[in-house]
Amino acid sequence: MLPGERSNYQPQMLETVKRLLGIGKKATGIKLVISCEKLEKRVALLENNRLEEYTIERETDRNIVGSIFKGKVRNIEPGIKAMFVDIGFEKNAFLQFWDAIPAALDSGIETINRGNGNAKKKAPRITHKDVPNIYPVGSDVLVQVKKGPISNKGPRITTDISMPGRYLVLMPFNDQFGISRKIEDPKERERLRKILRELEVPEGMGVIMRTVGAGQRARYFVRDLSILLEQWEQVQKGLQEKPAPACLFEEPDLIERSVRDFLTDEVDAVIIDDAKSAERMQTLVGQISKRAKKSIQHYTGVQPIFECFGVKAQIDAAFHRQVWLPCGGYIVIDETEAMIAVDVNTGRNKGAKDMEKTILQTNLEAAEEIARQLRLRNIGGLIVADFIDMKNRKDQQAVYTRIKERLKRDKARTHVLPISQLGLMEMTRQRVNESLASAVFIPCPHCSGKGVIKSPMTMSVELQRALHSVMRKHQEIVHEVRVTVHPDLLNRLRTDDEEHLIDIERRYAGRLIFRADPTFHQEKFVIADAKTGEELKG
Repeated sequence: MLPGERSNYQPQMLETVKRLLGIGKKATGIKLVISCEKLEKRVALLENNRLEEYTIERETDRNIVGSIFKGKVRNIEPGIKAMFVDIGFEKNAFLQFWDAIPAALDSGIETINRGNGNAKKKAPRITHKDVPNIYPVGSDVLVQVKKGPISNKGPRITTDISMPGRYLVLMPFNDQFGISRKIEDPKERERLRKILRELEVPEGMGVIMRTVGAGQRARYFVRDLSILLEQWEQVQKGLQEKPAPACLFEEPDLIERSVRDFLTDEVDAVIIDDAKSAERMQTLVGQISKRAKKSIQHYTGVQPIFECFGVKAQIDAAFHRQVWLPCGGYIVIDETEAMIAVDVNTGRNKGAKDMEKTILQTNLEAAEEIARQLRLRNIGGLIVADFIDMKNRKDQQAVYTRIKERLKRDKARTHVLPISQLGLMEMTRQRVNESLASAVFIPCPHCSGKGVIKSPMTMSVELQRALHSVMRKHQEIVHEVRVTVHPDLLNRLRTDDEEHLIDIERRYAGRLIFRADPTFHQEKFVIADAKTGEELKG
């Protein structure tokens, strides 16, 4: 029997008996709905039919976060303590000096003593000053992408390699052991510590037990470690054989990542509309859990799968600037280059006599929805939420506690500050990839992403200014001027500004001929010589 097997045998048998008697674990209401199309794959996680997680992957947009590359250092910038590494993309990857230094375990991981009894040799301490000497220009370096290309920035990379499996994370260059702090049961943590210490991990390497490992038998960890070590062997082989730049390990596609990251014991069902993908998922899951394999279902309905499960309408709502809350209030989300601004409003929630309770209710619901929207839209960076003013410090603390609680389920790292005296809550969220809006939309060709265009009155003022300039300059040569404008502007000129145009004609002894062109942008106009058609400039 493998280490830890005996201690978990009785609970496993008890669960089996419960299922046979029909008193097994109650349904959680959590399901994965997966849509597979030729150009795009989509995964939606629903809790009681409410959309909580949403991920898309397109054939043309390759996800490189987590992929491992053999790169070549192209240039070093001591002023910003960073270097640029060629990993085979159009833009060189960005490697900050502190990302090239061996890192300690994250605060969310409990460090475990390996218990091998051997005295650990103290490794020489490396600082950022040593990095340019370790990786000079032209040298090869093994790196992993930690943040994908965003906007006009290249990928961000690290030399601190980690390879996630189903239950374990392998760290080839870090010999620390750890267990996720999200596993809270003390007895379970002690059981997992024992399993962890008895795993045959090569010297110099470390592993972290993921949250999903809670309650699992030791053999699952042994199998997971074996798979990860095989993957690492392939990376080492590529490192020896392939010239830089080269991809040595590619992060799995969306289907495989869904099995690894989403398919836990809490998921009741996985519904997928592609037979081959369903079979592939069953094969992947079958190696780990027979029960989980049975939860994967192939959807054969006529109606599109996302419409059948009510996902499409919820996705459409996720892109709205204004999001309504159950109480009648609403939040407004504006995504900018510098930060994300969220404004909370009472809206239709005018409440009864107690206005303080109304405000607290709205702010609590807003806190929950903000945490959900950050995940759905995959927005990160600096977020500032403007809650409705609360006089009571206890109410402010309740809202702060609520949003911190809801952010615990977020896979991205978050940091939240209490509500300030101005009623603002500042937080940061790890930005790994582009936001959902950036992936789905392009800037509006009319407003160039500003969201506004000049009004007809503003355009009328600008046109009249241009006419004065042009007709003054060409007064002796051109006597008939043709002006081509958008129909909305022409309507304004005819109804409100006709007298001003007549005054221009009198002043310069010329004639203005107007034409409407519906293909013109609202902010475009052309002034030309009516006889020759030549465009006139002021």
